[in-house]
Amino acid sequence: MDPTGLGLPPLAAAFVFGLLGGAHCIGMCGGIMSALTFAVPPSMRSPARLSGLLFGYNLGRIASYMVAGALVAGLGTLLTLTPATRVALQLFAAVMLILMALYIADWWKGLLRVEAVGRRLWRHLEPVGRRLMPVVKVPQAVALGAVWGWLPCGLVYSMLAWSLAMADPLRGAALMGAFGVGTLPALLATGLAARQLGGLIRHRATRTLAALSIIAFALWQLWHLLPGAAHG
Repeated sequence: MDPTGLGLPPLAAAFVFGLLGGAHCIGMCGGIMSALTFAVPPSMRSPARLSGLLFGYNLGRIASYMVAGALVAGLGTLLTLTPATRVALQLFAAVMLILMALYIADWWKGLLRVEAVGRRLWRHLEPVGRRLMPVVKVPQAVALGAVWGWLPCGLVYSMLAWSLAMADPLRGAALMGAFGVGTLPALLATGLAARQLGGLIRHRATRTLAALSIIAFALWQLWHLLPGAAHG
């Protein structure tokens, strides 16, 4: 049984959400990627090295997402003691997805308040990340990416709400891993392709389409939670 009640493979959906959230990822993390790249000494900026570092950053980042997903889903196992509680968590996840869509489309920035919750943790982690710079080796990049993965982000928090509803640490980790992989195209593209992709993803029409798609998906989830909906 699909624990999300969506009727679709959750990992595929999480991957698509990562793709649709590319506009937010570029806006929030694109500058970080550029700063990390330019922090590498010019004599060491070979294409192979930069590609390895970019891969390392993102490997560490996605690993942190998966750890967070497992922890949150583990909490979900303690909360889903009754069918009513499970439904309540699924409702919460659907509402968070809708809020994420409003955030992506730039219609409502309420998720910034949610991000503020994570800033306390980030104040302790940011100095750790700074000590790892400048990054010139892949292990350094993975370590820095693992720190970066805890950067306060409403998009990530929305997906963690879904992990909570999964109520299974392994599935929660897999869900966040699929989401993280979905964000890769927006963050790995380089050079002219990055500028073209960035312009396309940041375009208002693209953001609106992504937001409407996520809202439709969330509403479908809510419909599946109605009594008898799956049999109607």
